[in-house]
Amino acid sequence: MGWNVEVDPEKFLIAVAPYGGPIALMRNDRNVPKAQRVATKPFINIYTSAGRDIAHFKWESGSVIHLAWSCKEDLLCIQDDGVVLVYDIFGNIKRHFSMGQDAKDLHVIECQVFNSYQGTGIAVLTTTYRLFVVNNIDDVRIRRLQAIPGMEDAPSCWAMLNRDQSPHALMASQAELFLLDQTGKCDPVTPKMTSPASRFLAISVSFNNKYLALFTDNQLLWIGSSDLQSVYCELDTKCTMVPKQLVWCGTGAVVGYWENILLLAGPKKDWIKYTNETPVYLLPEADGLRIIGQYSHEFLQRVPKAIEDILKIGSMASGALLYEAIKEFQKGSQRADEYIRLIRETLDEAVAQCIEAAGHEWEPSKQKMLLRAATFGKCFLTDYSPDAFVNMCQMLRVLNAVRDYNIGIPLTYTQLEKLTLPVLIDRLVLRRHYCLAIRICNYLKLPEAEGSSRILAHWACYKVQQKHVPDEEVAHAIASKLDDMSGVSYADIANGAFEGGRVKLALKLLDHEPKAAEQVPLLMKMKKDELALLKAIESGDTDLVYTVLRNLRENMPSGDFLMCIRTKPIAYNLFIQDCRQQNRKMLQDLYCQEDSFLEQANLRVVDSYDEDSLETRLSCLLSAHEGYSKAKCDWATKQTEEQMRLLRFQRQLEDELKDQYLDLSVHQTIYRLVLQNKHRHAENMRREFKVPERRYWWLKISALAQAGDWLELEKFSKSKKSPIGYEPFVEVCIQNKNRFEAQKYLSRVLPDNKVTCYIKTGQLEQAAEIAFERKNDEELSTVLAKCGTTNRGLTEKIHTMKVQLSSHR
Repeated sequence: MGWNVEVDPEKFLIAVAPYGGPIALMRNDRNVPKAQRVATKPFINIYTSAGRDIAHFKWESGSVIHLAWSCKEDLLCIQDDGVVLVYDIFGNIKRHFSMGQDAKDLHVIECQVFNSYQGTGIAVLTTTYRLFVVNNIDDVRIRRLQAIPGMEDAPSCWAMLNRDQSPHALMASQAELFLLDQTGKCDPVTPKMTSPASRFLAISVSFNNKYLALFTDNQLLWIGSSDLQSVYCELDTKCTMVPKQLVWCGTGAVVGYWENILLLAGPKKDWIKYTNETPVYLLPEADGLRIIGQYSHEFLQRVPKAIEDILKIGSMASGALLYEAIKEFQKGSQRADEYIRLIRETLDEAVAQCIEAAGHEWEPSKQKMLLRAATFGKCFLTDYSPDAFVNMCQMLRVLNAVRDYNIGIPLTYTQLEKLTLPVLIDRLVLRRHYCLAIRICNYLKLPEAEGSSRILAHWACYKVQQKHVPDEEVAHAIASKLDDMSGVSYADIANGAFEGGRVKLALKLLDHEPKAAEQVPLLMKMKKDELALLKAIESGDTDLVYTVLRNLRENMPSGDFLMCIRTKPIAYNLFIQDCRQQNRKMLQDLYCQEDSFLEQANLRVVDSYDEDSLETRLSCLLSAHEGYSKAKCDWATKQTEEQMRLLRFQRQLEDELKDQYLDLSVHQTIYRLVLQNKHRHAENMRREFKVPERRYWWLKISALAQAGDWLELEKFSKSKKSPIGYEPFVEVCIQNKNRFEAQKYLSRVLPDNKVTCYIKTGQLEQAAEIAFERKNDEELSTVLAKCGTTNRGLTEKIHTMKVQLSSHR
């Protein structure tokens, strides 16, 4: 180990992260008498697994009772008031939360951190011996577990275990065990034991939550399943002292630690005793046990089966014979051929064994020897797929790289399979080993988005935090590394620089961001609103421009805002368009400031249609009239006058006739008056608004025909000579399905239109005679086309007429 630390759990609070994770140490004053305690605040020191210093910081908060690491390698510092402070691996505070008011009021005496299916969980035991549990520190929901009935003293031991995808607590009260779940149950459970104990002193749950170990006051070590239904062994340890630690070594054995003695016990009562000269700390792993001491960091595990089969003395396994074959081959001995012949039928199995054994070896020289054996064996196979061999070579290169003491992540091949390669790369990035992470990604040919691009983005975010380096130098370094990389967000990096107080650097980095949708929001966040507006305009994204405009409108005085956008035509026009839909008052003020009388008048005209009160509408139109006059728009001025006069006339009609006329046009008003038999008022309106006579006649005869006032229609036709002729009278009668009335006007129709009118009234025979009299062959053809197959007599007659006309030409 690269440190000079006395690793004593009685003197230090120790936290070790699994999967070769970091180590945190903090001086523990809780077990020291007050008179002997050091007055200075303790430090928290964070080391790699090789004992190399990562970070250290002075503790300035409350009394810590427990240190632990989350599954994301965040350091959890749990205080006796239930407050949990979360730090990153470099000792930077990330956040904090509380385990609830009860934990704060009652104080915490013990704590355990566990991994559940939901994430990293925390369980705290208060002075009232109640458990409060959080299943996931990223989603803090506090659950209070049921109290054990009649329990007056503190539990002798307890542990958290996962059952049915839910965390449970196994708590010992003297000679009884209770299983507490989060639904309020508190069930007593009894393990099968040959000699019942009067007190349980220690509980240990295996890494995979399938196995359980208990240590009792009668020196018995009980090993069984976590559901307490199966018993594997009961071992008399002959040790009266409570072990400092009782932990699992993988899933195959339990290790108890007393003073300088480690006792490893297997499920078949086989045991081994180890002696340590200095205090150690034990951490269970998925496939073994990490033993951390003052001078060394060791890994204890059962010898993997593949290595046992190959290297065991006298082994006749196919892998062992292949291993002997390569050694003989390197000596140039004929015996290599003999060994190959012995395993000819199981050569593929021998190759697989050597490859697997290489993965479990730690020494590169032994790895190479086993891989050479596999290479030698696969030369004699005709249809061998090299994927397994290549994959193992790659994984071993990765493992050897991260096991280096400068990196300090001592992973086994089994642990890497469980952890997965992407998580390992994330942990290298977390430790700021960017170069190694990129080399691994490039070596494994991972896609840039998952590999080098993503890692360089993390590197850049770290780079901008180095405040001692000038902005220009940092920006140049980041740009030179990332310009050729796809999928890197400069906006995220610039945001990190901005949050670190480096605004100039953030602006330099944003110049490299190609996506305006990510560039502009950050510029607004940085209060660089005018620059954000220019970038939004350059992007051509109107939604983005609108976003900046609204932000400017909210954060700037009105005058400054208008001055800002007036010099930018695109932004100005878009703002006007937005005001038309969202803020017409603002638009009116804008036109007033610019003395745009025509636009003001147009706006007031449109506003008049949104008003309910006639007086308000007339007021709007009067304002519009003044605007048009100032703008010297004579036509619009006259039309506004006419509109106001129409509104006043319609209001007068409404007051007099008790009907609705507002918002109708002049034509619609006249039409409705005629429909309602208000001919005098219709005539007055015609004179008032100088409606052309032809248009008035069309309106009146159409309304009379629709109203069915045929007498008035006939009377009106005789009032004077029709300016529109009498064909319209025929048409309106036909449209309103009254052919009889239409016939009254046929005699007054002009000769050129008589045939057409007779056809419309259905008098085809008369139409044919008129056409014959007019000697018009085309009109005869038109009548003939209207004759159906049933009217044969008229058809023959028309043919005769056409023949006669032809003969006279």
